[in-house]
Amino acid sequence: MTKLLAEALEAVSRLSPDSQDEIARAMLQLAEGDGEPEAIDPAHLPAVLESLAQANAKQFATDEEVEAAFRCFES
Repeated sequence: MTKLLAEALEAVSRLSPDSQDEIARAMLQLAEGDGEPEAIDPAHLPAVLESLAQANAKQFATDEEVEAAFRCFES
């Protein structure tokens, strides 16, 4: 395991169990994928680029913000 993956798993371990499960599902889906990146809708590109810039600046959402975001997808 790489140092970066270990750091990511440590960060995820501090989230709620529901958030951990969501991230685990996403990781498994990525690991089982065909290795091809998913196309980005041009309309979403500015938001993706802004998110990448925030990640590079280590500006991350709080646990509460992450949980609120996941709640938006509940039916």
